[in-house]
Amino acid sequence: MIMDILRQASRLLLPMDCTTCAQPLTGDTVPFFCRQCWELIRPLRGPSCPRCHRPFASPSATTYSPTHECHDCRTREPHYSQVWAPYAYCSPLQDAIALFKYRGKVALADALGALLTKALPERLDLDVLMPIPLHPNRLRQREFNQSLLLADRIGPALGLPISYRNLIRTVDTDPQISLPRAARLENLRKAFAVRAPQEVAGARILLIDDVFTTGTTASECARVLRKAGANQVAVLALARSVDAGMVPDTWLPASTINQEHIQRA
Repeated sequence: MIMDILRQASRLLLPMDCTTCAQPLTGDTVPFFCRQCWELIRPLRGPSCPRCHRPFASPSATTYSPTHECHDCRTREPHYSQVWAPYAYCSPLQDAIALFKYRGKVALADALGALLTKALPERLDLDVLMPIPLHPNRLRQREFNQSLLLADRIGPALGLPISYRNLIRTVDTDPQISLPRAARLENLRKAFAVRAPQEVAGARILLIDDVFTTGTTASECARVLRKAGANQVAVLALARSVDAGMVPDTWLPASTINQEHIQRA
């Protein structure tokens, strides 16, 4: 109650608009977003690839073949065993991730972590969490690893320890979002390493990331960990890139999205 009172008082002294809909914020509990916009963020539902859980366009995609995998998993078998990325990467969640990741609004870590915790799979038989690492140059520039902040929020919910110094990024690669798939694979070659292989030998590892796009980064991390002796590597990300037709119709239409944050993302 005290926090709500302080938050409302701060809104009077320092008026602020919702990042997505531009309406004035009042007593909203999530920083930078109104309650109405935040409640539009809901997990993806329906049939999906049994490995990466990418949504299928047709509800009948798995009716006759429940183990049917998506094209990417069938043609380019990844090194991870499973991927869970429960939310579509579009506004308002895309706006929130852009603020969090590119503009240093780490106050959103709790709200984003709560979204991910709420959508966790029912059963995860794993031993340790590992955030996707940043190269030291990128870490100095950003001053934090967004994947580590998310891991720190969901670790207690899963009752799992967090290992954030063993898996390292040895090459300061170009941003993956600007590259086609073939170039992404080449870009990440020898980009990751494991400092202490004995610590991952036989372990079941859950990689943590903010956005799952093509999966090339996660797959390369999984390959390095498996080569070091890990028994299993799965992936948990907050959001995933999906085709426009797969965006839940309860989310905001494209015309309301803050274009500045989309460009930054």
